[in-house]
Amino acid sequence: MKPSLPAPVLAAAALALALASGPAGSQPLDIRPATQPTAPKSSQQRATPLPPIRPPGLGLPRNETAEAPAPSPVVTATNDPRPAPAAKPARPSGPLSKPEAVERLNAYFNGFATLQGDFIQFAADGRRFEGKLYIQRPGKMRFEYRPPVTTEVIADGTSVAIRDKKLATQDLYSIGQTPLKFLLKERMDLAKDSTVTGVSTKGDILTVKIEDRSTLGGTSKITLNFDLAANELRQWVVIDPQGYETSVSLYNLDTQRRPDQKNFVINYERVL
Repeated sequence: MKPSLPAPVLAAAALALALASGPAGSQPLDIRPATQPTAPKSSQQRATPLPPIRPPGLGLPRNETAEAPAPSPVVTATNDPRPAPAAKPARPSGPLSKPEAVERLNAYFNGFATLQGDFIQFAADGRRFEGKLYIQRPGKMRFEYRPPVTTEVIADGTSVAIRDKKLATQDLYSIGQTPLKFLLKERMDLAKDSTVTGVSTKGDILTVKIEDRSTLGGTSKITLNFDLAANELRQWVVIDPQGYETSVSLYNLDTQRRPDQKNFVINYERVL
């Protein structure tokens, strides 16, 4: 049996945001609800977990804390193509305005070409899934779920393939209407490419709410949680056009190591 993917949620499915709402294990993922929702929960009604708390002192200058870890050495060999890590922006002394928040996130997203790390995904019904995330901009991405989930989500720059390794099924979708363009576009401008609906700061976490009206099926509402001290994206929460909410939290991020290009290969013969 192949996964059943209603048109209104294809865009979210393309980035594995709603796919894992289906059963885990050897069964194919099916994001159709048993009954239509009466009133989808908002992100304010249900607390969305973040990854493990950032260690004390992370991101602070060494003279401000004795617990700050030593910076990793930068490889400068001529045969190493990786650029030296960019200096982290200073932590703001107060809440950021909307233009300042957009500028901070744009600088972050446009400051790396590759990213890989671990993710924790919570489906709309609260179930938890984990795995590895690989990104190479523009357009390449891979969500690799840990067992018992047998699904992989791969973008090769043109298409998004949703593949079940155990059932040997594969479905293809266009990459052009995904709700998370900030992860895949070569250059991102949140204010230009989406509608910024809200900005707030709580402690070190900057929260930016945006709406993307170009996703398939209608408008997707996206919340980005960004760690100002560590200068890292910590979490996104997507409410798809049907009203289903899925969150993805990130940790152990690495923007220096180049992912293996085999991670982004789609076998189109499976579809033919």
